[in-house]
Amino acid sequence: MDTNDEKVTWEGLSHEEKNYQLYLKQKELLDLFLKKGAISKEQYKKSLTDLTLKMGYCK
Repeated sequence: MDTNDEKVTWEGLSHEEKNYQLYLKQKELLDLFLKKGAISKEQYKKSLTDLTLKMGYCK
């Protein structure tokens, strides 16, 4: 991947868009942890709920 392209894309995002991209990356990481068995389903649900609330993306 070309990091210059990523940098230009990242710099073109608003603060809210950057926060949302960070939220998605954190969610992907939690998904991977669950898939690999590194965390339990209960830990996943709690962490995702906490992340969602703290980032302001309440359901």
